Amino acid sequence: MIELTVGGLGFDPRNLSPLVLLKDAEELNFLPIWIGIFEAAAIAMELQNIKPPRPMTHDLLLSGIETLGGKVERIIINAVKEGTFYAVIEVTQSAKKISIDARPSDAIALAVRAHVPIFVVEAVMAEAKLVNAEKDAEETKKFKDFLDNMKPEDFTKYFKKD
Repeated sequence: MIELTVGGLGFDPRNLSPLVLLKDAEELNFLPIWIGIFEAAAIAMELQNIKPPRPMTHDLLLSGIETLGGKVERIIINAVKEGTFYAVIEVTQSAKKISIDARPSDAIALAVRAHVPIFVVEAVMAEAKLVNAEKDAEETKKFKDFLDNMKPEDFTKYFKKD
């Protein structure tokens, strides 16, 4: 498995769909995952340390897991089928390991709240046709420019504060 971190949030310039861009520590490989606007906002708010007055869905999920004696250990993006990514949230509770099926966007929103690692299985990385900086410097530059121009606040401007 390959550990990735959230490299940024933005909109796909071709269709204006929100996406989260995961990257490896060396910034050689990137995994773009198209997500919904609400999940993008949830990730952006946490990355910007914006705390709503009431818990959002992912805050509630984390609180529920912890209240029941569990601890989120990590998330794993473990498959891609017909262009759709799949993930699991790995939780421990009383020395018991539990894997919870999840959409990657929800799993990532939970991971940034729980401050746990994000992993991707090698087969997903290979199938998702990620950029490898050593093989394609021009494409990597485009991705880095894209990362530099991503603005997480773009996702929160559509929501009124409660």
